[in-house]
Amino acid sequence: MDEKTIFCGSGKQTNENILNISICLSDIPKEYIYDYNGKKYTKITAVKKREPDNYGKTHYLKIDTWRPEQKTESKSETPPF
Repeated sequence: MDEKTIFCGSGKQTNENILNISICLSDIPKEYIYDYNGKKYTKITAVKKREPDNYGKTHYLKIDTWRPEQKTESKSETPPF
């Protein structure tokens, strides 16, 4: 499945261990937000840019759009006893 990339933010690496990131919540489609234990989540992927952009941003964020393939139901056989 070849889905369109959904960008939702960017960030800048400030040192070896720290990325300062801004996420645009308005850019996250509702179908990629899910509830778990009464809280809302989304899966994102942070990707390092080949080179910093004009604003010094070194990374970009995109929505993780991977979803498991739907299994088709097949006739189940009763296992032998």
